[in-house]
This record gives sequence, structure tokens and C-alpha cells, in this order.
Amino acid sequence: MPLQQILTYAFVIYIGWRLLRAVTSKSPLANIPGPAHPTSYIGGDMSRLFHRHESWSFQKELAERYGRLCTVHGFFSAKWLYTYDPRALHNIFVKDQDVFEETETFLAGFMVYVGPGLLATLGNQHRKQRKMLNPLFSAKNLRDMTPLFHDVIHRLEDAIASRVADGPRELDVLGWMGRTALELIGKGGLGYSFDPLTEDLADEFADAIKAYFPVQGRLGTVPRLSLPILMKIGPASFRRRAVELLPHDASQRMKQISDALHSRSLQIVNERKVALEGGDEALKQQVGEGKDIMSVLLRANMAASEADRLSDEEVVAQVSTLVLAAMDTTSNALARTLHLLSLNPEIQQKLREEITQARDDGTGKLRDLDYDEVTELPYLDAVCREVLRLYPPVRLLMRSVLKDSVLPLSAPIRGVDGSLIESVPVRKGMRIVVDIGGSNCDKALWGEDAEEWKPERWLKPLPRAVEDARIPGVYSHLMTFIGGSRSCIGFKFSQLEMKVVLAMLIPAFKFELSDKTITWNVAGVVYPSVGKNSPKPEMPLKVTRLALP
Repeated sequence: MPLQQILTYAFVIYIGWRLLRAVTSKSPLANIPGPAHPTSYIGGDMSRLFHRHESWSFQKELAERYGRLCTVHGFFSAKWLYTYDPRALHNIFVKDQDVFEETETFLAGFMVYVGPGLLATLGNQHRKQRKMLNPLFSAKNLRDMTPLFHDVIHRLEDAIASRVADGPRELDVLGWMGRTALELIGKGGLGYSFDPLTEDLADEFADAIKAYFPVQGRLGTVPRLSLPILMKIGPASFRRRAVELLPHDASQRMKQISDALHSRSLQIVNERKVALEGGDEALKQQVGEGKDIMSVLLRANMAASEADRLSDEEVVAQVSTLVLAAMDTTSNALARTLHLLSLNPEIQQKLREEITQARDDGTGKLRDLDYDEVTELPYLDAVCREVLRLYPPVRLLMRSVLKDSVLPLSAPIRGVDGSLIESVPVRKGMRIVVDIGGSNCDKALWGEDAEEWKPERWLKPLPRAVEDARIPGVYSHLMTFIGGSRSCIGFKFSQLEMKVVLAMLIPAFKFELSDKTITWNVAGVVYPSVGKNSPKPEMPLKVTRLALP
């Protein structure tokens, strides 16, 4: 019997078993409020929760009708928890983080397509990788990287200036932020240049990185649910053959993307190793001069004990992992910032005045700000914090319950039967959807203006309720970079990137809305497009060159 036919039969049997289980078993969440009926018996409410447009209104509806905790219908109509309750989040991400882990589908996707990097591993292997990588994002290393950032962003400034030299022009700002983010993580993270920015050059690795999340989003239910099953069957060669037989264009494109990522990642690691073997003089001739994250990682890995050392496969996987984690999230956050500044020209001008004053070298000319100077500008910091609070690049996260437990709540909720519920029993295998946006915009904590973009809120003491809630995020009482052992390891790198880019561009250019409607779409990473129907990520703004001192 052909392998493709075997896989089809196996999946049909699996679907039948899941549907039967959903109908016959009683969920411990039966008394938790939530939508009474699923949108679909197989897809549950997922088509609404993750729809690129409808998700916004569905998330708002859940928050307004049910508050900080409710249920939604997952695949095969199983009851899933949906929450942004602060105490529940603390248990999920910090106190009982070994009970609430990434889902099998998430882990299998990164393991199959990227390899055993930080996003694909659990337990001791994950802790070992994090122990090795954490020091790479220290303030000292970021200080060393700041001049690399300046070099890249000066090239960006020149590229934009050349395109608006004859007057205001509409530019795809998202595209430029994406190219810049890739080059910044390339030079600062990998000691590798992907894009000169001054000219348009195709790059297979860059194209693969940019396509990864959009193509992954098109995989659909069947390929996504097949990955954890395939991971448990036979050797890697068998799994690769199984993927090749999947009659699905997105699956085949993901295989091509995976091949491109692995090939270039291996090349980058091998080039870094050769440079390190050549000593300090050889490193000085390299991009980044040996101050990049990958060079520091390889040196630390060679000096580590055998128990702490990462395998070559793990090191190679970190390359694509770091770029995937750093590129779309930060570039889309920068695009959102420039969109908001275009919508609020008075805030853009106030920010421009602060930056221009700080960059004045005493003769009226603008200088580059060092790490400490750019991170300490109060209004720039307030603008960035407010963007990341109200518009986190990743809105929703999933967690899987690994063993039976109890999830405590910050305040009791009213059950379906009218009783007060102070904690929720969770069962092994259950799914939990974490609403990052709901946590960041909780009116009970942030006040009635929580859904308004107001950078000034960060220039005065935050509401006492925010301080007392003990949100488990690593950044500014926000869940944007989450918390615990799976928090965003590069969140300080991301903040530095945002601030240096804005500090260089805002004095040089004025950003205004064009005549095209910009729509923000829900996806793995939220992205803009022109109107609701276009599938292409882009954000055109009118850009004008300003007279510099």
C-alpha cells in the first residue's frame, strides 16, 4: 500500500477517534463560561480566533463578555481555556512552567523545519541552550554591538534618502524595516551581511526567512496535526520522504524553506569557526569583527565543559532560530510605530525634538548616540513601551498541560451554574490560549484608557493596580515578551534595535499616511497590508526628507 494512502487512512481514523472522544467525555471545564456552541465541530472556534480579520473582534468579544478567563472550542470541539488572568499567567509561565509547556504542534514544527534550536526543545536540553545563550544578550555585548547597528542604519538612511531626494514619495516602510531587521541580526547576531540596503539584491536565505511564517500559516489543520505524529515514526529520512509525499503546496514550500535555512545556517557557522581558528587578526577582517552573537557563542561553546557544550546540530539550529525570532517581530513593531507616528504627527514631532536635542554634537550637527544615551531617552522609551503594550507583535500563545493540575485565579469568577470559582482544574492534554493583548490592555489594571495609545502614561508612575498585579512578563509589567524560562531571550536586542532605528530615522524624515488604507492582520506575527483583501505584507507611507543640521 502506498505511503500516502497509509497516512491518509491513519489521519481519518485519528479524526474519528477525536470526534468520538469529544462527544463522549465530560470536560472539567464544563462550568467555565464561554461560547455555547463551536463554530465548527472539527475546527472549533479556531477559524474565528486566528482569522486574520475576525480575530480582533472575537478577542474583544471574549474579553467584554467573559472577562479574564473563559473557554473556547479547540480542534474537534474540545474545551480549551482562554485567559489573561495575572495569577493564572504567573502559574503558567513561572511557578508551574514545567506543567504548562509549548504544544506538540509548535515544537514539532520548529524541530522539523528549523532543527533543535531554542524554540524546538524542552527540559534539560532547553535549559542548557538558554544557559549558553543568555550571556550573549548582556548589556556589555549590546554596547559592543551598537556601532554595528549605526553602520547598518546609516546605510538605511542613505537608501531612503536617495529615493526621496526629488521630493516626498510613497515607500513600503514594512519592506525597509524587514530588510533592516535582517541585516541587523545578520551583522550583530551572526557576523554576516545579508543585504547591503543600498541596492536590491535577491538572497535565498532572506527570502526563506521572510516566507517562513506566512507559508506556515497556510499549512492548514491536516499538515499541522500530522507533524507531531511524523516526529514519532521512523528515522529522519522516512519523515522527510513522508513530507515530500504530502499533496499540499504549502508543505512543499516549507520543505524548500527548511532546506534553504539549514544550508545557509551551516555555511555561516562554518565560516565563523574558520575565522575563530584564524585568531584576532582574522576576526577583525570579518563582518562584526568577532563581536557578533554567533562568534561569542562559538567561543563560549568551545570553552564550555562537555556537559554544557551544545552539539553542532544545536549550534546550526540557533542561526535560523535567532533570525526567525528577531526579524518579523521587531520589523513589524517598528512598522507599527511609524504608522502610529503618522497617525499622530504631534507625537512624531515631540519625539523628533527630543532625539535631535540629544544628538546635537554642540556644533549643530547630529552625532550617533551610544548604548546608554539611546536607551535613556525618556520620550523615545515611552513611545516604544506604549507600542509594545498596546500592539504586541504576537497576540496569542498556546500552552499544553503536561499533567493534571489546578490553576488559581486572581479573583473568583461566576460559573455557568452560578457558583463562585476561585481555581480551575486542568487535565493532562488540555490546551490553554494566553491572550497577551488582553493582559496588556486589562482595564482593571491600566484604567479606562487602556485601549488608547498614550506614550505619556509611561512618563508618570503607573497605576498601583499594575504594580500589584505582578504580571509575570520580563518587560515593563507586560506580557509582550512573556516570562519564565521561555521568555524572549533577545528582548533587549529588540528594544535596542527599535530605539536606534527611530533615533536615526525620525530626525531625517517625516512619515505621513498615504492615500492607501492600512489594515493590520492577525497571524503568528501581526502584519500590515493594503486593505483587507491583499495577502501581501506591506505598509506604504509618504516619506519626506527633512533638512538636517
